[in-house]
Amino acid sequence: MPLGRRVCQSCLMFFDGRGKKIPAWLFSTLSFGVGAFAILPYLGWRQPNPKFSGKKNLFLNILDSRILGIALTVGTILLLIYGLKNGDWEDFIQQWQSSIFIHVMSLDFCLLCLLFPTLLGDDMSRRGMKKSPWYWIALVPLLGPLIYLSVRSPLLAADTSTISNKQEATAN
Repeated sequence: MPLGRRVCQSCLMFFDGRGKKIPAWLFSTLSFGVGAFAILPYLGWRQPNPKFSGKKNLFLNILDSRILGIALTVGTILLLIYGLKNGDWEDFIQQWQSSIFIHVMSLDFCLLCLLFPTLLGDDMSRRGMKKSPWYWIALVPLLGPLIYLSVRSPLLAADTSTISNKQEATAN
């Protein structure tokens, strides 16, 4: 479950960190190995970024696609059904109390749930979306961000040549 959550966070971070001095991809990639704790420094240093500049490459197109959001949602729902049907809550509670790994992974998941909204507002601004109701749906743990990725508007890349031409015209 944390993997899907981490991919959701990455889908927002890669667009948020575009053109910044501190590369978001570094923190996002590190989070796959050491957890949400790797994202904390980036979120502390970042500045609001409600605009996207440049062109989307193949990787950003994949992260922006609804197909990825739908696939992650379906996969998570299937894993959730399997876990609820075949899981053992008593064993989980025992493992959570006795295993540091299980304990930290559970806290990592909770931290990812809390951190997602820090990037959500800027992502919605970049896409020209109003904050309600998708903002509130995206705050629902686990499935909310996946639903958001499945229904969000596609990001329109700004044409950098048009932007630079407008800047030159205003300067003259």
